[in-house]
Amino acid sequence: MIKKLMSCVGKYKIYAILSPVFIIGEVLMEILIPLVMAQIIDVGIQGDGGLSYVIKMGALMIAMAVLSLTFGALSSRMAAVASVGFARNLRQKLFYKVQDFSFANVDRFSTASLITRLTTDVTNTQNAFQMIIRVTVRAPIMFLGALILSISINAELAAVFLVAIPLIVVALYFISTRAYPRFRAMLSKYDGLNSMVQENLIAIRAVKAFVREDYETEKFEASADGLRRAQVHAEKLLILSSPLMQFVMYGCIVAVLWLGGNMVIGGTFEIGQLSSFITYITQILMSLMMVAMIFVMLVMSRASAARIVEVLDEEIDIKDSELSVKDVADGSIEFRDVSFSYQKDSDTAALEHINLSIRSGETVGIIGGTGSAKTTLVQLIPRLYDVTAGELRVGGRNVKDYHLDTLRNQVAMVLQKNVLFSGSVRENLQWGNAQATDEEILEACKNAQAYDFVMALPGGLDFDLGQGGVNVSGGQKQRLCIARALLKKPKIIILDDSTSAVDTATDSKIRAAFREKLRDTTTIIIAQRVTSISDADKIVVLDDGKINAIGTHEQLLATNEIYREVYHSQQKGVEDDAGTK
Repeated sequence: MIKKLMSCVGKYKIYAILSPVFIIGEVLMEILIPLVMAQIIDVGIQGDGGLSYVIKMGALMIAMAVLSLTFGALSSRMAAVASVGFARNLRQKLFYKVQDFSFANVDRFSTASLITRLTTDVTNTQNAFQMIIRVTVRAPIMFLGALILSISINAELAAVFLVAIPLIVVALYFISTRAYPRFRAMLSKYDGLNSMVQENLIAIRAVKAFVREDYETEKFEASADGLRRAQVHAEKLLILSSPLMQFVMYGCIVAVLWLGGNMVIGGTFEIGQLSSFITYITQILMSLMMVAMIFVMLVMSRASAARIVEVLDEEIDIKDSELSVKDVADGSIEFRDVSFSYQKDSDTAALEHINLSIRSGETVGIIGGTGSAKTTLVQLIPRLYDVTAGELRVGGRNVKDYHLDTLRNQVAMVLQKNVLFSGSVRENLQWGNAQATDEEILEACKNAQAYDFVMALPGGLDFDLGQGGVNVSGGQKQRLCIARALLKKPKIIILDDSTSAVDTATDSKIRAAFREKLRDTTTIIIAQRVTSISDADKIVVLDDGKINAIGTHEQLLATNEIYREVYHSQQKGVEDDAGTK
C-alpha cells in the first residue's frame, strides 16, 4: 500500500527529501541551545566567566535560534509543496482510474463513495504525508539527541525515562489496535451522508413538487447524527493519547525537579545543568507527544489510505484486447446466445439466451414492459457492460476484439437519462465531435428538431445551459442529446426512450430525419410508444430478459399477444383523449 501511494510523489520528491534535511538542522540547533544556556548560568553567572562570557555565549545562542527558525521555515515550505503535489498526483491517479471503470466497477463502489475517496480520503492522506516527512524525522532525532545529552549530564536522573517510555508505548499500541476499525466505520458513514445529499440535490425538483422537504430533512438529520456518533466513537479513543502524554510529561518534570533539586542542595549537581536537563526532558517528552500526534494522524489516514488503494487496486472489468482492432467495418450487430448478469456470481440473469441479428443500416425497435432489460440489452453493444455468456458481434467481429475508443466512437447512445453539462449549447454538442463547425452543429440540430428552439435562445449556440441543463425543458434536453449523438456520425445510433418527453409530431419528424439522413446507420430505438417504432424494419419484443417475438409492426399485431396488448391499450388512450376533447 505504501509503495503504491509513494509512487504519487513524482516530481515533488526533491521537496519531500529537502524537508527532513532542513528538519535535521532545526533539531540540532534546538538540542544544542540548552547546553549553551547551561554554560551561561554555570560559567558566566555563577563562575568566573563574567559579563563578556555571557554576551559572547548569548550571541551564539541567538545565532543558533535564528538558524533553527530558518531551517524550520524552509522545512515547512518544502513539506507543504511536497504534500500538496502528492495530493494532486494521487487525486489525478484516482480520477484517471475511475475514468477507466466500467459501469460494473462504478456500481461496486457507488458514486458517493468514490467522491468521498477523491476528496476527504485524499485530504486525510495528504495531511498524514506532510506530517510523516516532517514530524517522523523531527521526533526521533529530537528524542535520541535530547536523551543522549541528558544521560551525559546525569545518567542517574535520566533513569526516570525507564518508567515513562514503556508506559507510553503500551498505551499507544492499545489505542491503535482498537481505533482503526472505528475510523473505517466512520468513513462509511461519510459515504452514506454524501450519497443522501447527492440524491437530494439531484432530485430537488421532485422533493419540492411533492412537498417532501420535512422528510428529506429528517433523513439528513438521521444520517448526520449517525456520522456524529461514529466520529465520537472513533475519536474518543484517540483523544486519550493527549492526556496520557501530558500526565507522563508533567510527572517526569516533577520527579526530576524533586530528585535534581536535592542533588543541587547536596552540591552534586549544578543549577545550570538542572536547567538544561529539564529542557531536555521537555524536548524528549515533546518528541513523544509528536509521536502520539503522528500516531493519531496515521490511524485516521490508514483507513483513508486503504480506501484509496481499494480503488487503485480495483480490477477493471472491461479492457482493450490484445487485438485492439481500430476499424469497425459496418453497423451490423449479432447477439449469439447472449446472457448477462449484473452480479457475476449470481444465478439471476438480466438477459437470457438472446439471439438477434441486425443488418447494417436497419432500423430496429425494442419494446417491452418495465424491467424487461431493454436498456441492459443495448448497453452491451458499446461494452458499457460485458456479456456474461455468449458472444456479441459488431461489424462482423466480437466487440471484445475492438479498441474501446474505436467501438464507442462508432456507437452513439442517447441515454434514458438525458445528461447535459455546464456550459454553452455549442460546448455540449461538441461532445459528439470536438471539431464540429457551427454549420455541422446546426444541421444536427435540424435533424434532431432542436434548431428552432436553439435559435430562439438568447445567444443561440452560446446560450449557457447551466448545471445539468437546468435552463431548458426535458424535451429540449432530449433533442440536444440526439443532436450531440448525430454529430459523432456513428455507424450505430441507439435511442434509449429518448423521445419520451417530446410530442408525437416532433417524434415523427425526428424519425423521418433519421430515415432520410441516416440510411447507412444502424438505428436502435427503445420506446414505450408503439408509434415511435411502428415503421421500424423489425421490432423486438422483450419480456423478463428474454426475446418474446421479432417481426414487423403488422406481423406482431397479428401474432404477438404482448405487442397487441400494448398497441390496443395505447390506441384506446388516444381515442379516449380524442373523445374527451
